[in-house]
Amino acid sequence: MKKVLKRFFPYIKEYKLQYFLVLIGIILTVSATAATAHIMKPLMDDMFINRKEEMLFFIPLGLIAIYFLKAIGRYIQSVYMSYIGQHIVTRFREILLEKMINLDMGFLYLNRSGELISRVTNDIGRIQYFVASMLPELFRESLTVVALIGYVIYLNAHLAFYSLVVLPVVIYPLILIARKLKKYSHRSQNKNADVVTRLTEVFNNSEIIKANATEKYELNRFSVQNWQFFKINMKAVYVGEIVSPMLEIIGAIGLAAVIFIGGREVYENNMTVGEFTAFLTAVGLVFQPVRRIGSIYSKIQDAVAASERVFEVLDTKSKIQDGEKLLQEDIVHVEFKNVKLKYENDYALNNINIDIKQGENIALVGDSGGGKSTFINMLIRFYDPDSGEILVNGTNIKDYKQNSLKHHVSLVTQRIYIFQDTLAANVAYGEENIDEQKVIEALELADASSFVSSLENGIYTKMEEFGANLSGGQRQRVAIARAIYKHSSLLLFDEATSALDNESEKRIQEALNEYTKDKITVTIAHRLSTIEHADKILVMQKGKIVASGTHSELLIESEVYQRLAGKFKN
Repeated sequence: MKKVLKRFFPYIKEYKLQYFLVLIGIILTVSATAATAHIMKPLMDDMFINRKEEMLFFIPLGLIAIYFLKAIGRYIQSVYMSYIGQHIVTRFREILLEKMINLDMGFLYLNRSGELISRVTNDIGRIQYFVASMLPELFRESLTVVALIGYVIYLNAHLAFYSLVVLPVVIYPLILIARKLKKYSHRSQNKNADVVTRLTEVFNNSEIIKANATEKYELNRFSVQNWQFFKINMKAVYVGEIVSPMLEIIGAIGLAAVIFIGGREVYENNMTVGEFTAFLTAVGLVFQPVRRIGSIYSKIQDAVAASERVFEVLDTKSKIQDGEKLLQEDIVHVEFKNVKLKYENDYALNNINIDIKQGENIALVGDSGGGKSTFINMLIRFYDPDSGEILVNGTNIKDYKQNSLKHHVSLVTQRIYIFQDTLAANVAYGEENIDEQKVIEALELADASSFVSSLENGIYTKMEEFGANLSGGQRQRVAIARAIYKHSSLLLFDEATSALDNESEKRIQEALNEYTKDKITVTIAHRLSTIEHADKILVMQKGKIVASGTHSELLIESEVYQRLAGKFKN
């Protein structure tokens, strides 16, 4: 816990004013609690035994004042504890998401979306208890215990020893329970991520589930994770809930000792009835915060486990590091020099050498797994080479700041991403000030004008989740328009027209040929019409370029390309 507190301290210290106000609330609450015990002495001795009539007014007024101060203290404490908790959780969600989306693609591919969502939502929610409730509550209850113990010792040190000797007995079992709870909390949070992952898959793949009538199958798969989550949580409950009854029993033993020994002190006239009542009240009040401390300490383990999971992500280093240079001019030259990249034990790219100049249209063909998509991903720095280098305008791509590089690159993949925003915002993605004319021109070049004009609100029509109100071909046109709107000098097309019919593809291709004549274009396609007019075609197999040339040259020189060209026609 000390380690986690140390990590939180830079964030916590930003709430000095709020914590100061919480401290005032705690002091008022603790003072009122101690005063509740102290007022028992005059209540018994002066009001009931000595029958001082003025006490009939002072004691009730005193009680009202005590509970008024306690109410104010609790209100101040609750409000500012909630403020700290809500504020820090809101900030941490942004901090964690910022970290995740800035990590390399390898991290995002390896971690399930459900796992990442769980860390941003569930784990951060558990942290709220740690920073907003646990720390102030632990401090308040500890201060209450210290104040009441001090008061008990002040009243009768001899009796205090017998009544409080049981407290150290509580510590060891609490430590054992806390360790077990932390283990269960880690397991619970991991299993929660599994549940979220299953839900994410169900909702993201609803079409195929419906098409295959596998609703029951998916429900059964979810049910397994759901009930495993339940069992882990119940194990934590069985262990955690033992704390309160254990402390109740120990508290009862302590109170029994007080009544026995204190009663004898009263019989022997060593204490007044009022002093004994005040003492008994104070000891009773001591065990309440002690019990709450035990409960808080056991719950802390859940928050500590969540904090460790969050900081694990925040401590993750991206494999793709930013360079220092800004790429300000257009990309006019790209060169791969002996580039190698390994996935586990196999080469995704193996000794790639290619020189691409402004205005060239390069096509990549080959069997699945040949390295075509990896080639494109290297140009947008989803991955860096294990050896060799990629030069952009004569400078190693690693030396550029990633944002400045990506400003000059447009990527269109077979998987189309449509956001829940207007069509115009999707085309001008990432821009706050949308150039309406530029959007319209981009849509015209992408052969999208006809379907856009049929939409109820034109370019300001709201897109549904995943672009569900568009056809597959329409979504691809929007993606191509997005690349055109960005006006990049390096265009990367990975099966960008796979959902279009031949006529639509031909129209887009003719428009793009004029648009890209001063740009570098790299295209992956499985249609002959898409690649036959490329300036150079690279034939890739098992991460290597096994042949290169124009369409007509490769039909004569490369048996691999001849086979692929035959497949393209079919």
